[in-house]
Amino acid sequence: QVHVVESGGGLVQAGGSLRLSCAPSGRTFINYNMAWFRQAPGKERELVAANSFNGGATDYADSVKGRFTFSRDVVNDRVYLQMNKLKPEDTAVYYCAASVIYGMGPDEYADWGQGTQVTVSS
Repeated sequence: QVHVVESGGGLVQAGGSLRLSCAPSGRTFINYNMAWFRQAPGKERELVAANSFNGGATDYADSVKGRFTFSRDVVNDRVYLQMNKLKPEDTAVYYCAASVIYGMGPDEYADWGQGTQVTVSS
């Protein structure tokens, strides 16, 4: 099991950018598949981006393709989510998650951070 800590959320105007960071606590991310999910009030938790450590492929939700970028810094053992051209509908709590298996559903991830709030004003 790996503990996960997110940071970088905040309030931004529509069209702006934010970068979320995720760091491990206790173990390294190096052999974990990593993902960012988000959950808006009254909605189910949904995948934003998922990255496989084995080959490095990344899957994105259609709603964020071309605007959000997942990256992994192996040297510093961090993962990031660069969010550009933010929209009010991107407002949600964003979670970093880790798993030994690769998947795109929240049930496939065992290790979660506490979440970080992203609010995009119109």
